[in-house]
Amino acid sequence: MLTINTLNKHDDNFWTELDQQLVWDSDMDQGVLDTVTAIIADIRHRGDAAVVEYTQRFDHQDVVTMAELLIPKERLQAALEAITAKQKEALVFAAERIRAYAQHQKITSWEYTEEDGSVLGQQITALDKVGLYVPGGKAAYPSSVLMNAIPAKVAGVEELIMVVPTPEGKVNELVFAAAAIAGVDQVYAIGGAQAIAALAYGTETIPQVDKIVGPGNIYVATAKRMVFGTVGIDMIAGPSEILVICDGKTDPDWIAMDLFSQAEHDEDAQAILISDDAEFLQRVEQSMNVLLEEMPRKDIITCSIESRGLMIQVENIAEAVEIANHIAPEHLELSVDNAEIVAKQIRHAGAIFIGRYTAEALGDYCAGPNHVLPTSRTARFSSPLGVYDFQKRSSLIACSTRGSARLGKVAALLAYGEGLTAHARSAEYRVNNKV
Repeated sequence: MLTINTLNKHDDNFWTELDQQLVWDSDMDQGVLDTVTAIIADIRHRGDAAVVEYTQRFDHQDVVTMAELLIPKERLQAALEAITAKQKEALVFAAERIRAYAQHQKITSWEYTEEDGSVLGQQITALDKVGLYVPGGKAAYPSSVLMNAIPAKVAGVEELIMVVPTPEGKVNELVFAAAAIAGVDQVYAIGGAQAIAALAYGTETIPQVDKIVGPGNIYVATAKRMVFGTVGIDMIAGPSEILVICDGKTDPDWIAMDLFSQAEHDEDAQAILISDDAEFLQRVEQSMNVLLEEMPRKDIITCSIESRGLMIQVENIAEAVEIANHIAPEHLELSVDNAEIVAKQIRHAGAIFIGRYTAEALGDYCAGPNHVLPTSRTARFSSPLGVYDFQKRSSLIACSTRGSARLGKVAALLAYGEGLTAHARSAEYRVNNKV
């Protein structure tokens, strides 16, 4: 029988206990930190040779040169042709929906002209090069390839370089097929911290990128954290999370499986159910115990639910919304009446799944919105991955003669106040003089 921690909103110590349950220890292990630091330094010093050696050591690949680690586009296309027709159809279907959604996210340049003829605006350009890390081996996610690569291409990224480890030469054909569909430009069979370092600093073969996106293990996450500043990164993601608010009118089996859908990711994943119906909470718990026996990842689910899972009883849905905004979950399911109205009250969530028929799993694969989402309460200040993450903004300022004179007087006054004489003189030169 599963042992699930249960809280009541009206217990005296509710908020303290909730916050304790939400804490996830993301401190970097010193051993991991030392290893990654050494790898990054070695890649920067020796480039391709170091990448090849680490691939030999960690992925047990019998390779001698970087050329052997380059996956040609023909190989990606062959994978697309090798998978089953139904798999290809599913990947293409998902890709089309992700691309259609991404098209709505594109930011465009704008400008306006002031009365004196000065022009102000914003110019939008895409990043030149982006690196995409894709897990390999046991964890192979073609859906992540689509979710990361397609928005980059919609944004206009010219060169998208994917790295994916192939331990002992094992390849996931769906990952390669997804890369073909998404339009990835280059693929290298490398992984780990060495792949992140190669993308961040460049080698003789791999060009330095402007940003690195995609999930990975603790070594990959640590490397991304360490190279941030040299390149941009998407985020440092924590364990997967789901919060379900249900009024007791949804099939408890549905809700139980929704909770399992995130708990099965790993032992640190967090699944939370909030309801104003105490009996319903018990029914869901019963369903979980029955359905658990059917789950191939039973042990992982059990560990996740018992260590970090929560059931929370509230008086009404308004209290549930209050708690949800405090938790700021990665995934939020609103399995309630008038879910569209309730959704407008949510201020902090990575993705909101509205209504009883909107399973979170749809968002993971093919609904259209991105499944790369903020975790560990970071939805309070951050957003899902999107086209805007692959675009940047440049401010435009074009002063007319009159505009320069008007602004120059103000700028000089403020500059003198800050003790920056050259700033002031630079502005004043243009106040009374013409070219």
